[in-house]
Amino acid sequence: QVQLVESGGGLVQAGGSLRLSCVASGHTYTSYPMAWFRQAPGKEREFVAAISRTGGSTFYADSVKGRFTISRDSDKNTVYLQMNNLKREDTAIYYCALTYLPGKTAEDGTSPRGYDYWGQGTQVTVSS
Repeated sequence: QVQLVESGGGLVQAGGSLRLSCVASGHTYTSYPMAWFRQAPGKEREFVAAISRTGGSTFYADSVKGRFTISRDSDKNTVYLQMNNLKREDTAIYYCALTYLPGKTAEDGTSPRGYDYWGQGTQVTVSS
C-alpha cells in the first residue's frame, strides 16, 4: 500500500509562486511515475504535469507549460510542483498521483484513470 501526502498549498496573489510537495510512503523502494492533477469547483479533474520513474522525462498541460515545473527527489520519495506566475484560473485542489507501471512515459500519463494511488489534495487559491 502506498500513501501520498501533499503539502504547500495556500493563498497567493496573481503573479506569485508556490511549491507543492508530495511525499510517498509505503511500497516505494523503487520510484514510480507520478503526476499532478487539479480540480476546480464544478469541473472535472484535469492533468497538470507528469514525471517518469527516473525523472528524466516530464510532460505538461498546455495551460501550465512554461510556468510550472515538476521534479522529483527519489532519495526523499518526494515529487514537487513549482508553480510560478500563478493565475486566477490556477485556483483548484491539487492532487498528486502514482502509478505502479514503471515504464509509463510522462506523455502517456495524462489520464487520471492511469494512476493507482492518490493523495488527499492541497488547496491552491490565487487572488487577483
